[in-house]
Amino acid sequence: MIKRIRLTLTLLACLAPALAQAELTVDIVGGGANRYPLAVPALAGEAGPQVVTTVVKQDLALTGLVNIINPPNPAMTVASPSAVNVGAWRALSANAVLAGSVSPGEGGNSRVTFYLEQLAPKKTLAQGEFDVPPAALREVGHQIADQIYQALFGERSFFNSRIAYVLKNGRHSYQLQVADVAGQQARTILRSKEPIISPAWSPDGRKLAYVSFETQKPVVWVQDLASGQRRMLANFKGSNSAPAWSPDGSRLAVVLTSSGNSQIYLLDAAGGAPRRLTQSDAIDTEPDFSPDGSSIVFTSDRAGGPQIYLQPLSGGAAKRISWQGAYNVSPRFAPDGKSVTYMRRDGGRFRVVVQDLATGDARVVSDESFGESPSFAPNGRMVLFASEQGGKSVLWASSPDGGSKVRLGVIDGEVQDPAWGPFNP
Repeated sequence: MIKRIRLTLTLLACLAPALAQAELTVDIVGGGANRYPLAVPALAGEAGPQVVTTVVKQDLALTGLVNIINPPNPAMTVASPSAVNVGAWRALSANAVLAGSVSPGEGGNSRVTFYLEQLAPKKTLAQGEFDVPPAALREVGHQIADQIYQALFGERSFFNSRIAYVLKNGRHSYQLQVADVAGQQARTILRSKEPIISPAWSPDGRKLAYVSFETQKPVVWVQDLASGQRRMLANFKGSNSAPAWSPDGSRLAVVLTSSGNSQIYLLDAAGGAPRRLTQSDAIDTEPDFSPDGSSIVFTSDRAGGPQIYLQPLSGGAAKRISWQGAYNVSPRFAPDGKSVTYMRRDGGRFRVVVQDLATGDARVVSDESFGESPSFAPNGRMVLFASEQGGKSVLWASSPDGGSKVRLGVIDGEVQDPAWGPFNP
């Protein structure tokens, strides 16, 4: 029997000015009993909205791997390891508890300490101290959650990564934005009255490539996120679209129509003459590099309808890899290169699919009627995509097996082309 467990955290969201509050809703479908039971009381002394504690909870809940246990009494805080009452927390079925405090630091800063205390046998699994301005408390929450995740599961989390997307409000208002992994602390990178599409992260997370129509035709730009400086990368005859970075950041794959139909070309990151990669009479588009840089996946209608293909960069014919459904688009590799995610049209619905490249097994991981632009988290544990719900855009993250799904934000506007970035530099 499938068990469905729902954990709801109400968060203050700032993804867009029209968004007053957002709910982070985690649906665990099956396997819920295997989640790690972690007690997360509020950090001692943390007043007001309890920013650090809330971020820690939201990050860990997002993974679908942690069962957050809240204390029966909100005043039940644990300032230090010596204050941990093992019996009381074990009675709540917790295996570990978060201890720590927030107190005034020097120069108006806040001092945050934390300890991850395993209860049986009792020992400290992780600990840390931060002295930061109040504006950096969300970042501290992400760092604490990351250290907890690494201590529990032995791998790096995606909590400190970022997402990029295009926010459309009205007919002539487009904003390229970057936000944290919870869809908050949004920063506008570019505003335009003309469409912006296809944001793509550089491997080091310092730049975005994207397509802008500001010159009345699609042109590929590259923009430095720190300085805001940008430059045209591809402005050839016809359409220039669908940029994708090579793993080492030295090249980009772009789609050009200079030969008549849409074909995939390789271009040096510094610019220069493009080199044609695909050779077909069809439409070849939406390339993405494998993590080892040896091949690309892309969408092509060479079989009569859009399907997913894999092609080695060393030469050789492209191989079709999607065989279920008549319409499959927007492929993206997993960080380990063992699977890809893409969109499949199923009747009138667009579903997110994750396909194992070795076995060909393809799993639908979304329930929504419309999904768009899936991409993997940098550790491969979640897939980000956008959908429409009640006339508004919703950002979702799903585990690759579809077992857990997280609603990151409901936005008063249209979100297009979300892309999950790499680990922060």
